[in-house]
Amino acid sequence: MPTTSSVRMRQVVDWSASIWAGLLAGSVFLFLNVLVTPLVIGGNGWVIVRLIASIPLGEAVLAPPASFDLVVLLAAFVTHYVLSIVFSMILAYIVHRGGMLTGILGGAAFGLCLYYINVYTLTWWFPWLFAMRGWPFLLTHLLFGAMAGGIYEGLEVEEFIPVREEESP
Repeated sequence: MPTTSSVRMRQVVDWSASIWAGLLAGSVFLFLNVLVTPLVIGGNGWVIVRLIASIPLGEAVLAPPASFDLVVLLAAFVTHYVLSIVFSMILAYIVHRGGMLTGILGGAAFGLCLYYINVYTLTWWFPWLFAMRGWPFLLTHLLFGAMAGGIYEGLEVEEFIPVREEESP
């Protein structure tokens, strides 16, 4: 039987937009958790920095005092921004065909999933991260996802590539 081929277009992910979305949403997330959350619920923002840095450096960085340490700060920034970009790229892959509303709402749902993964699953390997459980971190994870999805959709340059399909008569 003869076959004919048809060509259809498939939208591709704008990886550059996903990286920018991760950097921007990650910056807001970090700002809120390090500066605003301690003002609202009390505490020291350096504790959050040390919690993030403890992922690559281990729990020894959590020992008092919770003050400035350049190595800890650099480890926290690198860890946080790498994770923000990776999470944003995953989110972009999920929502890239959906538009702004899907980006924001799907991103918020993604942020909710990240919260539960970060504070309930990661505590198997990093038990000291239990300190991140609570409404402020839930809220900032939701906001990170919604912002990452919305920023991605706002920055995305839609590109389509041809995909050849074989059809049988």
